[in-house]
Amino acid sequence: MSFLDEIARSSTAVAERAGSAVVSIGRNGRGSGVVIAEGRVLTNAHNLRDRTTTVTFPDGRAAQGIVAGVDVDGDLAVLEVDTTGATPITWDDAAPALTQGVPVFALANPGGRGLRATFGTVSAVGQTFRGPRGRRIGGAVEHTAPLGRGSSGSPIVDAEGRFAGLNTNRLGEGFYLALPADADLRARVERLTRGENPRRVRLGVGLAPARVANRLRAAVGLPERDGLLVQTVDADSPAGRADLRCGDLIVQAAGRPVTTPDDLVDILDEVEDGATLALGVVRGVEELAVSVRFGETDQSAAGSV
Repeated sequence: MSFLDEIARSSTAVAERAGSAVVSIGRNGRGSGVVIAEGRVLTNAHNLRDRTTTVTFPDGRAAQGIVAGVDVDGDLAVLEVDTTGATPITWDDAAPALTQGVPVFALANPGGRGLRATFGTVSAVGQTFRGPRGRRIGGAVEHTAPLGRGSSGSPIVDAEGRFAGLNTNRLGEGFYLALPADADLRARVERLTRGENPRRVRLGVGLAPARVANRLRAAVGLPERDGLLVQTVDADSPAGRADLRCGDLIVQAAGRPVTTPDDLVDILDEVEDGATLALGVVRGVEELAVSVRFGETDQSAAGSV
């Protein structure tokens, strides 16, 4: 049997084994999804427009799905929906790790127009992309299995049809980034299935990056200084209660320099409810130490800074 014959045989086999688990999300097919358990579909958060959405199965049946749990910053959502007739995808630890060169099959149902099955290989690992609200999502793999628009939220599988990753971000050159279906993803999905939406602390400021901060400081005769310029402050927020002001320059958080919004977001992700965060702030030319305290009401599912 030739290599191409083997690919064709495997493609047919994985479509038969896992195809019934692949669904379309949204009335107009905004994305795809995958049945991970009876009554549960996993997809990307950016495929949703509301707490309910239409789920279309490969046999053409459409059902209304309700969001059971959503992680907007992680771009994941679990829907509760009648999955009658669909066999959940096999998700176990036997699937090989997604290292460079590993072959994968991509299954999608873009626009509810029927199952697509394509072949490719993992071309890169450890990739990073931006979630729907701008937070970095790391640990993704890039693969070469061709997929059309509306395939985000669909699975990649191994030659046995086992769940290997969730297609999440379509690159401009046509490749897709997928989140590996590893123990970490399983734990996150299980929490969403239970309705445990992740919540992250919110500082309550609008920021400008260092390059903008230096340009604005220079315009008013202030010396250059790397940091994040505070442009807006929510009065009813940790930042407002700590007396942060518009025009302040945040140069440190938890003793670490911050020069990009990502630096600050990474530090905020480490802050727990009830904790206090020490900020180094420059107000004009004055150096200030500001202590910011966070409470339960200062958490936000949206993950804003």
